[in-house]
Amino acid sequence: MLDRFSIKVIRKPLTVIAHGLHKTGVSANQVTLFGFFLGCIAFPLIAFEQYDIALVFVLLNRIFDGLDGAIARIDGLTDSGGFLDISLDFLFYSLVPFGFVLASPESNAVAGAFLIFSFIGTGSSFLAFAVMAGKSQIENPVYKNKSLYYMSGLTEGTETIGCFILFCLFPEYFSHIAYFFGTLCWITTLNRIWAGFHTIRDYELRSAKVSE
Repeated sequence: MLDRFSIKVIRKPLTVIAHGLHKTGVSANQVTLFGFFLGCIAFPLIAFEQYDIALVFVLLNRIFDGLDGAIARIDGLTDSGGFLDISLDFLFYSLVPFGFVLASPESNAVAGAFLIFSFIGTGSSFLAFAVMAGKSQIENPVYKNKSLYYMSGLTEGTETIGCFILFCLFPEYFSHIAYFFGTLCWITTLNRIWAGFHTIRDYELRSAKVSE
């Protein structure tokens, strides 16, 4: 929901940094892998309840996630790069709540499982529609610079990073935040399934009429 606004805010500074990295020969895929590595460092820190330090690595992961896209727009977007980026993003998204489950399984296990379950809903509906939209060559009028169809929703990347920040700042309220955000994720999932189905079906009907 907020990605379209946050992207406008961070695009210019990320582009400046990306041009500097590009001149040194750093590739978008290298930035993607390094950013994921930084995100993975947050996992044991969360598990051992070092939340303040973990937050630094969570934020670094998200910064590098923006940088890889900025470099890719300079070099040219590729399907392989887009695949690598989105795959590691979803792994990172599940890694953070899993760390909180390990930190306090007695109080966080059920809420963490619910949130990861919710991420399966948002991720599968997002990726399934992206595959079908790409197959049918349905263009995205909002996110034209993405390597795959970026389907909007109530919970997107900006909201997710906001949720992770709250986790690290207020770990004692992890369960409350996780249940609330997980519920928002299911609203997003149901909306994406409904909108995605009707978008693809309408495209199929239009294509059938043209071929008649």
